[in-house]
Amino acid sequence: MTDALIKAVNVAKVLGSGAAEVAALRGVSLELNGGELTLLMGPSGSGKTTLLSILGCMLTPTAGTVHVCGHSTAAAGPEDLALLRREHVGFVFQSFHLFPTLSATDNVRLALDVRGEPSRSAKVRSREALAKVGLPHKALAFPRELSGGEQQRVAIARAIVGNPSIILADEPTAALDGENGQAIMKILAGIAQEKGRAVLIVTHDPRLLPFADRVVHIEDGRIVREERRGDKQQ
Repeated sequence: MTDALIKAVNVAKVLGSGAAEVAALRGVSLELNGGELTLLMGPSGSGKTTLLSILGCMLTPTAGTVHVCGHSTAAAGPEDLALLRREHVGFVFQSFHLFPTLSATDNVRLALDVRGEPSRSAKVRSREALAKVGLPHKALAFPRELSGGEQQRVAIARAIVGNPSIILADEPTAALDGENGQAIMKILAGIAQEKGRAVLIVTHDPRLLPFADRVVHIEDGRIVREERRGDKQQ
């Protein structure tokens, strides 16, 4: 395990205004360490996705501080946050977010195109990423030709192709059956061990617990307890 790749301290987030104002997060502190797969679990409306969005530099906190790979987001504008995302964070979503008119390789290449990667090397790296997730034979396939599990593998390949230090996944197995969900979790657990990456997965599915090095429980915008593999509840 390495030093924290993401560090959030006393993070609060208020959504809406006036009568519609909601305190989505209330003083959350959390560190994500290299070499760990962390599950973030809690009921609907507990603040899971809001916290994921702040850690991934898609939202800014109302209060508190966030550091991503040593970089503070406190004074970061939209362009600075976008740069932090491109350089350090890969995202995996429940709904895959693949472009239907692009092949698997080209869907993965999108993550390199935004970084200005030359076309030839981007193609090679994209195919290498597909091989890592077990899809070297699907490089030219379109999303409609892939199963749900295969589409999620392409999405993971896109998330890792830029070699980010942090992978954030929002319900990555929710749209999959049990067998495909288990296969996806094995890939994500392997990624957490590779090159000291940190993987954070938002989920409500207890079937994912065996894959976790650490489980963080959130309720009503507050972290209420944390467990580590082999430890009793804290």
